[in-house]
Amino acid sequence: MNIKTLGPAILLALAGCFVAWQFVNPAPPDTITIATGQPGGAYLLFAERYQAVLAREKITLNILETAGSVENLQLLENAPDSVDIAFVQGGIASAAGNPGLVSLASLYYEPLWVFYRGAETLTRLTQLQSKRIAAGKPGSGTHAVAMMLLEDNRLQINPAEILSVGGQEAAEALISGRADAAFFVASVQSPRVQQLLRQQDIHLMSFERADAYTRLHHSLSRITLPEGTIDLQENIPPRNTLLLAATANLVVRDDFHSSLVDLLLQAAEEVHGAGSLFDEPGYFPNDQNLIFPLNDRARHYFKHGPSFLQRYLPFWTANLLDRMKVMLIPLLTLLIPLIKIMPPTYRWQARKKVYRWYRELKVLDYEHPDQLPTDALLTTISKLDDMQEEARKVTIPLSYSDELYNLRLHIDLVRRKLKKGLADRV
Repeated sequence: MNIKTLGPAILLALAGCFVAWQFVNPAPPDTITIATGQPGGAYLLFAERYQAVLAREKITLNILETAGSVENLQLLENAPDSVDIAFVQGGIASAAGNPGLVSLASLYYEPLWVFYRGAETLTRLTQLQSKRIAAGKPGSGTHAVAMMLLEDNRLQINPAEILSVGGQEAAEALISGRADAAFFVASVQSPRVQQLLRQQDIHLMSFERADAYTRLHHSLSRITLPEGTIDLQENIPPRNTLLLAATANLVVRDDFHSSLVDLLLQAAEEVHGAGSLFDEPGYFPNDQNLIFPLNDRARHYFKHGPSFLQRYLPFWTANLLDRMKVMLIPLLTLLIPLIKIMPPTYRWQARKKVYRWYRELKVLDYEHPDQLPTDALLTTISKLDDMQEEARKVTIPLSYSDELYNLRLHIDLVRRKLKKGLADRV
């Protein structure tokens, strides 16, 4: 096919691609930042595992250490250029108070541990009245959930009795006697939790009213630490213990690049999917106990899994093809009719070079050449000679050569007829 045939089709296809390109999503960033928590905390440790998983797909995950969940939310809302993703503890925020944020998944249970000193067995938070309480550092998820539960019980606590310390500092305050009780939101493997569980004069509170708290706060769950789970020989804990647990959420802004959602959720499955003391393998990540509305792409992932392309192709290849599919529809819309139109157009252009001579040949083909004056007859024969010579110079595709040879035969046929009429006059 020549440029006259292909040219308009190519220009039309390019125009369609240009228009479709305006609707193609931009490429995802290759560097993102996650807000975690304090050094030694679970958030930071999990972020390092996410970092290793994403690095396999050429995504750089920068880790930002923070005071905890409350600060993470503030960074997501107020510092969009510094933080893209955050670990956030359930129960410390709401969609109404934080518009523009969405959850990607619940990742794992974060048990609430309330340790206390003394011989009296405590099973209710109301029993902490007039006691010194290490309630976690302000800005941390521990502090937020501790204050929420204390307010639920309408405790009249003097501000001086609330110690704004958390982590190892809170554990040391409890051991030394500077605090009578301490709240921790940490995994069962946490060194400070393990340390306190083995202290002879420190006890773990069992929430006998755990069901009531889960009804009041849907972000909280009731879990059980079975007797002897920590140490069978020492029988730690000495009885089945009811605990409350929040769920760690992976939170982003609602403008987070959708292509990265599948990748993050696959990383979450690899990091959290093995199960733990409180959940079966495969239970997390899931779309339960979310703080914020579920991201649309995440909802599709939990229903159908990763996209077909991401199951079998590297991330960047799959993403490119996924982004280009928006161009495929208009391109096919143009190409299908073009494929049907171009062959007859090509045939018409090839035959046009031949057929244009037939119009003139028909004029010169007199039915009764013997009625023409001799001069007119000679002029017509001369024109046919010129036409025959011009026809020899015509070039058309080999598949249409029969059309050209037929033209030459027809020119020669008419010329012979006129020459015979001229010979009859002599």
